[in-house]
Amino acid sequence: MIRAGLTGGTLDRADGLRHDPAKLAAAMNVRARLLLLDGLLPDVDNEGQLGWTSIAELADDAVPILLGLDDHGVAHFAALPSHLPAAEATPMRSPAMTRALATLQPGEAQTYAAARSLILWHARHGYCANCGHATEPFRAGWGRRCTGCGTEHFPRVDPVVIMIAEHDGRALLGRGKGWPPGRYSALAGFVEPAESIEEAVAREIREESGVVVHDVRYVASQPWPFASSLMMACIATADDPTITLDTNELEDAIWVPRDEVARVLAGGEGSFLPPPPYAIAHTLLTEWATS
Repeated sequence: MIRAGLTGGTLDRADGLRHDPAKLAAAMNVRARLLLLDGLLPDVDNEGQLGWTSIAELADDAVPILLGLDDHGVAHFAALPSHLPAAEATPMRSPAMTRALATLQPGEAQTYAAARSLILWHARHGYCANCGHATEPFRAGWGRRCTGCGTEHFPRVDPVVIMIAEHDGRALLGRGKGWPPGRYSALAGFVEPAESIEEAVAREIREESGVVVHDVRYVASQPWPFASSLMMACIATADDPTITLDTNELEDAIWVPRDEVARVLAGGEGSFLPPPPYAIAHTLLTEWATS
């Protein structure tokens, strides 16, 4: 199995505790741990481990979100503050966020991703989409219930395809607006309603670059907590390499030979700056370059 960044978590999500208030209360004992966050930024030590404190440090007006149990049965929580942060408080490409994601160990990164995604989901779902009344957390922080009509709402993830087209030993890479100088990566886009993964891959590549592809192959997936997406990495085949760029979507697109991609990923020189190792685009390019 190909393992991408932000995967490999070690906590048992303990779904049974979410349904049992008595067992959940018992799990909030003196051993229970609380994730340390600075707003939405993780507290990371020099070994890439998350910072934790006692659940006793939970603020009186905060709601505990159960992240799971470790191998010793100790419950781990994140705090849902009374004043919820906006996603813009720690944007995806802020220097602090980039450093944190680059430092975190794989299992630790998934735990943080879950906490961040859940906190942001709560921040965006304070009111019922059915009747407009206020909602309140329940199910150990894995749901919200409307105080008016009683409708129950649960966290969702947005499916996103991320992909490269290949032609004659070259990979199609794109550059988004505002990216760091020289950075190129795989193309990406949201899966639309009533669309398969394969159809979304072909449509997004065609829309962004004008390149028509077929033979779409799934490679791996990755959770992406900005705010809550599931990235599904694929490779597709193109017969015609002609690029017709959609400048609303991309700043540039280029074809890069396999040996150059491998060299750049290994830290060598090339015509582009690769995506960071924690991004699934890096995993996708590595898999393609070494296959």
